[in-house]
Amino acid sequence: MKQVSEKKPVSPWSYKPWWCQPWSILLTGITLISGSWLLFKTLWVTIIVSIPLLIWMGFFLLVWPKLMIQSGVLESEQKSV
Repeated sequence: MKQVSEKKPVSPWSYKPWWCQPWSILLTGITLISGSWLLFKTLWVTIIVSIPLLIWMGFFLLVWPKLMIQSGVLESEQKSV
């Protein structure tokens, strides 16, 4: 009887250091946005701080992992190990 080897899903996060994990990206973004509000108490300053941070967070939490998986780089890296 042939055993079907389960292929584990490839995770791009396993190749990143601790400071570039989803939890650290979220924590950094939330801290900086909250900090701008607590420091300045001005909505327009918080919005100006929030826009680039939300773009950065969105890219690294949503876009980058999909691009890495679609590129096939992780699968070839996993085969060589």
